[in-house]
Amino acid sequence: METAALYNLFLQYPSVTTDSRICPKDSIFFALKGDRFNGNLFAEKAIEAGCAYAVVDEEPEKENDRIILVKDALHSLQKLANWHRKKLKIPIIGITGTNGKTTTKELVAVALSKEFKVAYTQGNLNNHIGVPLTLLSMNRSHEIGVVEMGASHPGDIKELCEIAEPNYGIVTNVGKAHMEGFGSFENLVATKCELYDFIREGKGKVFVNKDNPILYEQTEGMDRILYGKNDPSLFASGSIANATPFLEFDWSFFDNSYRVKTRLVGEFNFDNAIAAVAVSKFFGINAEQISAALEEYEPTNLRSQFKRTEKNDLIIDAYNANPTSMKAALEFFSSIPSSLSKMVILGEMKELGESSDEEHEKIVQLLKQQPYDKVYLVGSAFNKCTSENESFRLFDDVDLLIETLKKKPVSNHYILLKGSHSVHLEKAVDSL
Repeated sequence: METAALYNLFLQYPSVTTDSRICPKDSIFFALKGDRFNGNLFAEKAIEAGCAYAVVDEEPEKENDRIILVKDALHSLQKLANWHRKKLKIPIIGITGTNGKTTTKELVAVALSKEFKVAYTQGNLNNHIGVPLTLLSMNRSHEIGVVEMGASHPGDIKELCEIAEPNYGIVTNVGKAHMEGFGSFENLVATKCELYDFIREGKGKVFVNKDNPILYEQTEGMDRILYGKNDPSLFASGSIANATPFLEFDWSFFDNSYRVKTRLVGEFNFDNAIAAVAVSKFFGINAEQISAALEEYEPTNLRSQFKRTEKNDLIIDAYNANPTSMKAALEFFSSIPSSLSKMVILGEMKELGESSDEEHEKIVQLLKQQPYDKVYLVGSAFNKCTSENESFRLFDDVDLLIETLKKKPVSNHYILLKGSHSVHLEKAVDSL
């Protein structure tokens, strides 16, 4: 089936799913394939569960006029999403970066929502499947789209841009992450800047952190809006007032100054917040609404969360970890004044390739310079660069950590939990 015909079908049934366990009535199921699954095997089940049609790329066992055979189901999903994006004709803001892209996306969306009907990436649906699903969730009532774009290999952002066709873009920063897939830091930078390349070619506009020399240099000559810290000449600028642990910052709009008391933990979230100020200010949101939106937003996604339990105070940042974000989190945590003893629980950093041992060793050396009462390290990568002692404990996985916490409970501590999502440190929260 051609994309135009598939789009006409989508207009009649404007809900899409790729999970046969989640089949809204009258939706269209796309049978995707991966290393461990084959959606083609579940097409009949999806229709029985409520889908109007199923799009497959393997010949079905029995004929069914509600099963549509295409050459490649994923490619058909992506082409359908791009066709829909073209028909909508709304501004699309693409957001990528090593750290902070999800938080920035959330802040931009809540601030713009003060005046516009905004569609934006839900959760972490930021890859070659998630971006099409985000686009297909948009409808004619939406006025702006905010699309998060993730990458783990060169060319990933280029592919996502060709699907989403963003008119505006933000690269939050560039740091060492997914090095296994990129091969070098230079390749990582080039991949993130594929967003700039696409927008440059389409004569769009980018929002750029003036304080980041790499991104500033990469956008030389582009139509750009600059934001940053302590520089009133920029389109959006502010200064950090406090971060113990919640970020508070000041920013000005003409002659008026605003103090924003966020519910985000850590001064490293300032760049994310001031980026949201820049975008929403550009789109005409007034200063009071921008400040209110940033104060109202409360993270619930294991990123920069503060939680007080009956026994301890916790900072939970367990969705992602790489050398850049790990170092920033530790330096911030060590600087927070507290009457409680401090403890860190770190999960290993994944997908660092050949640099893994070196980067974990750097984190261990940083930990040895900081005055923590207890340090619990989870994951085999840490075993290679340190040994257990009075303050350092090593655990192969989070289940062994939980077992120890139940046998030897920790109380009256200020605790940072930071690690890659696949380590699942969040499972330990109930034991703290």
